[in-house]
Amino acid sequence: MSFEAKLSELGLTLPDPPKPVANYVPVVRVGDLLFLSGVLPSRDGQLIMTGKLGLELTTEQGKEASRVAVLNGLSIVKHEVGSLDHIKRIVKMVGHIASAPGFTDQPQVLNGASDLLVSVFGDAGRHARVAVGAAELPRQAPVEIELIVQVLL
Repeated sequence: MSFEAKLSELGLTLPDPPKPVANYVPVVRVGDLLFLSGVLPSRDGQLIMTGKLGLELTTEQGKEASRVAVLNGLSIVKHEVGSLDHIKRIVKMVGHIASAPGFTDQPQVLNGASDLLVSVFGDAGRHARVAVGAAELPRQAPVEIELIVQVLL
């Protein structure tokens, strides 16, 4: 089954790729690797939620934010290479989690994105990962995700 078909089978659709909010490009391709800039949990240019985990937001809300952010990341990849079926492997994900003092469930928040990637890509979606707490993120976003993706040449 293709990755595009798997995404559809899961009832998921990709949004339009988010536009950069500052002076950077959403993705840089080097050989067969795509390096994505930080991606926020937005729909139609608006954050789906704001706040810090452990203060205004629950771990479950953070997981949903990370799922939305990674879908935005996949939309950037699809726009760059034409199809999710050109993905060979998700190499690495870095998740920045806006965290209140004492909040230590950053890995659980990022599992929202990791679980989605494995559901869509199977073993090719298993990735190296960093989940780190942040004092503040752009636009008061609860999460920001970076991806490194290997694609077919």
